[in-house]
Amino acid sequence: MARSVKKGPFADQSLLKAVDAMNAQGSKAVIKTWSRRSTIFPSFVGHTIAVHDGRKHVPVYITEDMVGHKLGEFVATRTFRGHKDNERKG
Repeated sequence: MARSVKKGPFADQSLLKAVDAMNAQGSKAVIKTWSRRSTIFPSFVGHTIAVHDGRKHVPVYITEDMVGHKLGEFVATRTFRGHKDNERKG
């Protein structure tokens, strides 16, 4: 067994508390987080979590397919502006 499997999944404690509180109340407000390294748990499904991309929070709706992945996988941190346009000279 690999060491990472023994350690188990990680999720930020404040994020877990917020999701658990919302599940207990039955509400579905947007949760802001800076924790891109948190693993998505089954209790997150159906919630919208605003994940920080370095300059703003991007809302991500959590589905069942996302369980087990990290929050940061679904928010890009870099903007691709295209390759340099080379002018062809004849």
